[in-house]
Amino acid sequence: MQNIRVAAVQMEHAPGDKGANLAKVRLLAEQAAADGCQIVAFPECCISGYWHLRKLARDELLALAEPVPDGPSTQFLLDLSTKNDITIGAGLVEVDAAGVMYNTYVVAMPDGRTARHRKLHTFISPHMASGDAYTVFDTPHGCRVGVLVCYDNNLVENARATALLGAEILLAPHQTGGCKSGSPCAMGVVDRALWDRRAEDPQAIEAEFRGDKGRGWLMRWLPARAHDNGMFLVFANGVGPDDDEVRTGNAMVIDCYGRILAETCAAADAVVVANLDAGLRERATGTRWIKARRPELYGLLTRPTGQEQDTRRVRFEYDESESPRASG
Repeated sequence: MQNIRVAAVQMEHAPGDKGANLAKVRLLAEQAAADGCQIVAFPECCISGYWHLRKLARDELLALAEPVPDGPSTQFLLDLSTKNDITIGAGLVEVDAAGVMYNTYVVAMPDGRTARHRKLHTFISPHMASGDAYTVFDTPHGCRVGVLVCYDNNLVENARATALLGAEILLAPHQTGGCKSGSPCAMGVVDRALWDRRAEDPQAIEAEFRGDKGRGWLMRWLPARAHDNGMFLVFANGVGPDDDEVRTGNAMVIDCYGRILAETCAAADAVVVANLDAGLRERATGTRWIKARRPELYGLLTRPTGQEQDTRRVRFEYDESESPRASG
């Protein structure tokens, strides 16, 4: 791995308005490139919008979906990447040749290549499938990158598998914080009025974003994904209204020791930039721990316990208003 400068973006998207969202991606990607960044990560489904997807019938989702890499949004990202000499990751709804839809994260590189990660634990719609493969690839910048989308990062096995496949940097695009949760000590809903009054009372919304509905929750687990696996982590997130919830932003870059290199708690679109020191990885705690693995003991991790459930059912287990259903 070579030293590299990266950016994590938090942005408010317009539900279903791909044109407006891509215009914002262009603006923020150009800002990151002007700041000398070689990689910029945007949030999950920032092109399509996210939380409103759960309300859409199949034909409505299909109207929003597009193929990857031949669709217009991927081509837009490739053009933007080439013109600015920067690798760009952004999320959308993909449809394949068989009509199967995915929550997909596209990475466009300035040498004309693309990578695609289909979210492994998709729950937003019964009309969308989960991916079945990890995504790790080499970039033109002398580093190997992996992608895990939002809920994928919640399961420690996914981060470890990505590290074992050689990822040095993990892109972790999310739409999180401010979520209604079935766990009493996890996140909680942010009052929309705090967002609407952010200009008059910026301290109130920042306190909410920094607290247990946002940053406080992330700090319980996210740095460990980086630390335990000796990876740098680029956390991109939505910020502001996302249908009937408010995302808490807190875009950040975490080093391979789990230390926060750069972050923001602003209630606004933002680009967070940090330099990654490749020399840290060689003797990072997680890098050393992985060498002490005993794979012969871990067979039980691949054996079903009988308790496994679909991610959608687990995510909405305690929320009858969002219980698993298929409509349209």
